[in-house]
Amino acid sequence: QVQVVESGGGLVQAGDSLRLSCEAFGRTFHGYAMGWLRQAPGKEREFVAAISWPGDNTFYANGVKGRFTISRDNAKNSVYLQMNSLKPEDTGLYYCAAGRDANVPDPREYAPLGLGTQVTVSS
Repeated sequence: QVQVVESGGGLVQAGDSLRLSCEAFGRTFHGYAMGWLRQAPGKEREFVAAISWPGDNTFYANGVKGRFTISRDNAKNSVYLQMNSLKPEDTGLYYCAAGRDANVPDPREYAPLGLGTQVTVSS
């Protein structure tokens, strides 16, 4: 089983930026699409972004398009999420997750791998 450490979350103001990181230990992400999911208090887990194994295909939820950028470094077994122009509605616990198809924006198709990193955006 892949174990990951997610980091980079924090408390920021609206308009600020954060960069989330997810690093795998043990086994790698080899062959898997990788995604980021988030869950706000009292809400269901939602899809944020995904990237294919080669890194040549990305997919974003409508609410983050143009503001978030997902990337990966397979040599470092790492996945990143650059988040710009953050909004209060981006607040939530962000999870790194593995999936089969980066074009599927369904959170049920991704398996969260870690404990998540908290992002809180104040207005």
